[in-house]
Amino acid sequence: MDKSTILATQILAGIGGEGNILKLENCMTRVRIVVKDEQLPDLVLLKQLEGVKGYIKQGDQHQLIVGPGAASKVVDRMRTLLKSQRDDTAVPQDDISRNKAQAKAKAKYAAPMSEALRQLANIFIPIIPAFIASGLIMGIVNLLKRPDISGDLALQYPNLLGLLAIFGSAVFAIMNILVGVNAAKVFGGSAAMGGVMAGILTSPALAQITLFGEPLQPGRGGVIAVLLVVALMCWLEKWLRQRLSESIELIVNPLLTTLITASLAIVILQPLGGYISEGITHGVNLAIDHGGLLVGALLSGFFLPLVLTGLHQGLVPIHVELVQAHGANPLLPILAMAGVGQVGAALAVLMKTRNSRLKKVIKGALPVGILGIGEPLIFGVTLPLGKPFIAACLGGAVGGALISYWKVATVITFGISGLPLALTIVTGKVMLYLVAMVVTILAGFLFTWLMGFNDPEE
Repeated sequence: MDKSTILATQILAGIGGEGNILKLENCMTRVRIVVKDEQLPDLVLLKQLEGVKGYIKQGDQHQLIVGPGAASKVVDRMRTLLKSQRDDTAVPQDDISRNKAQAKAKAKYAAPMSEALRQLANIFIPIIPAFIASGLIMGIVNLLKRPDISGDLALQYPNLLGLLAIFGSAVFAIMNILVGVNAAKVFGGSAAMGGVMAGILTSPALAQITLFGEPLQPGRGGVIAVLLVVALMCWLEKWLRQRLSESIELIVNPLLTTLITASLAIVILQPLGGYISEGITHGVNLAIDHGGLLVGALLSGFFLPLVLTGLHQGLVPIHVELVQAHGANPLLPILAMAGVGQVGAALAVLMKTRNSRLKKVIKGALPVGILGIGEPLIFGVTLPLGKPFIAACLGGAVGGALISYWKVATVITFGISGLPLALTIVTGKVMLYLVAMVVTILAGFLFTWLMGFNDPEE
């Protein structure tokens, strides 16, 4: 068996068997499992499995950090194993009743803010690959346009650079549509209708229409307006579905939903989204422009605790709005320093620890940490040790302060950080970003070295 199949088999055994799994999914780095009986998982065994770089419990989810690429492979293997193990017997009625009771209890006691932010993140997570590809392509185009790097390449091959620019900017041209489609899926409405609502808000033809003495603004409010409008659309669509006769619902529901939602969107929700969007972008820019070192330090220093609670997901629309409103995002490079601080802290732990297993985890997690995927280092190294996590946050604060003071910004919304983010930094600030990374690594290293930690036994 390959490594993914072996790990999948071991996780299934450690989690309590296939009969104990209610839900199985993965993100970029984690295997996420919801179980029926919380007494069955052997957490000590799961944490010690070869290939598991860390463990965290968020809400009702057991999350095993196995790294980028590996997460999807392991979950695929687990699903294959589950499919082969299941027979065709019906689920006992008492199990169904117990599962329903558990679901009701979870819904009753779930944290509303956490669930809302999780839903918000689910709207944008599917778009991350597009953001990553577009951001890197735009970074490459910016490098190729610089005479000191590529000579006269831009003059010799203008069509090639033009095509690459189209490839890199395409996601931003349809961003609102993608958000509308995903938001409708998350809110329980028709995905196509969500795309239609976003298309109405961004239609260039709006500029030809005057309402209340003012010309309408295509795309006003950006993704904030799209989220508001699609949320209303989904609610109205479901409300009408419950009240219309089945014989006419298929035709009348989308017609009424479009007319009512679009009218309210143009008159109320898009202007409201515009005010919210402008307030967010102006507020962030004002804080960074005038807060300087202090604001940068606070934003980066407290970012990892936000990640632990899941509240960082609420920042996603802000990243998008900054790029839509100003063409650059000064917030992402600041927050990226939080992950860079983890690299410095992990290096210090690597040099100090005598634990061979911990050394192996660090050596495996450091490369992806430098590339901007910090979860293996956070949950596998610094957070379990305690003090190194605090030291990493302090190191990140140093880097965030420098990024803010130097006014470094990126041309993408989110999706990448660490070293790859350097390719997307605005012209003239790339070296400053790289210098901030080096300083942050050194700061994380020194803080960890000075604060120390309790070296775990073998």
